[in-house]
Amino acid sequence: MKNNQTMLTLLCNVNIYAPTPLGIKNVLIAGNKIAAIYEPGKGQIDIPKQWHVKVINFDGATLTPGFIDSHAHITGGGGEAGFATQVPPVGLTEFTHAGVTTVVGLLGTDDTTRSTENLLSRVYGLREEGLSAYCWTGGYHYPLTTITGSAKSDIVFLEPVIGIGEFAISDHRSSQPTFEEVIRLASETHVAGLITGKAGVIHFHLGDGEKRLALIEQAIRDTELPARVFNPTHVNRNKALFEDSCKLLTQGCHIDLTAFPAGTAQPGWEACDAIEMAVERQLPLAQITLSSDGGGCLPCFDPQGELQHMDFGRASTLGETLVETLHKGIPLETVLPMLTSNVATILRFKSKGQIAVGFDADLLVMNEKYEITDVMAQGVWHKQNNQTIIKGTFE
Repeated sequence: MKNNQTMLTLLCNVNIYAPTPLGIKNVLIAGNKIAAIYEPGKGQIDIPKQWHVKVINFDGATLTPGFIDSHAHITGGGGEAGFATQVPPVGLTEFTHAGVTTVVGLLGTDDTTRSTENLLSRVYGLREEGLSAYCWTGGYHYPLTTITGSAKSDIVFLEPVIGIGEFAISDHRSSQPTFEEVIRLASETHVAGLITGKAGVIHFHLGDGEKRLALIEQAIRDTELPARVFNPTHVNRNKALFEDSCKLLTQGCHIDLTAFPAGTAQPGWEACDAIEMAVERQLPLAQITLSSDGGGCLPCFDPQGELQHMDFGRASTLGETLVETLHKGIPLETVLPMLTSNVATILRFKSKGQIAVGFDADLLVMNEKYEITDVMAQGVWHKQNNQTIIKGTFE
């Protein structure tokens, strides 16, 4: 509020994918919320003259919800080939320029030199810079690294913490957890989710081990825990793992694809190819999400566990995967939920992932090539006309 004027933004003539297509509409933003959606020339809202309204005409450009990235190493990942290979913390614009308006941070292989305290502080930092940010507690290994002494109390008492992740199975870098350890953690996060209304899921890192999803399959078969509690990621990293994960969908699990950088998906599937197969097989697409592994180390090991080469994840692969999938002839409204509403559903983000009245004003504008030209996070422009409006503190 400035000079006693209410600050409003009116986005005119936007082609809305909410993520379902709504056609050409006007969208009124009040503060950090979507206040109204209506057809141009019909049902105009009577706004008092003393209220300041900024009107922007987008001439039919595509408007979508902001991307929700459920898997990002916001403090930096890596360290699997010595301390010099630790990836630095990821800056604000690495996310916003990629269309990410909500991010969930996590720890991976290195849950020793990086802590949950460090992760949580980075969440607060990104929030201060205007991003919606949350985190998982724990990391690859059992027992988990936590702040309060248990995953359950971290989730219950620390508002940004929504579940456990990324907990590693079927990977030589994991703690080789037993079935009892896995279900104990799953029970903790499930009950904490019930208490708080948070996601309450355990977000599993899947490696290339031959046991693949065996621990999750046994948990669903032999316990009373709901299938939604078990959320495997990187399921497109090898072809056998992808096939097994597709079977999990029929049991109520949500699976998470990783948008690997181009040329690094072997021996698995590029995310766009995995999405195409899911569409062709008529799998339950509402249970599939897509994340970036942004800031994370992407190593390739030989059978002896020796590092052969390494890349790192980038949030920009989300938009790149979207465009590649569209080039395959898959409609935008089919793919977009995997980056927006599907993620909001599994993470129980009740005001995100859709363009609807009362939802957060997290919005992307795309040109005819589906390149992201404008990014609004919580009602504030971070990028306009391909120009950076807000940078991170040290960018």
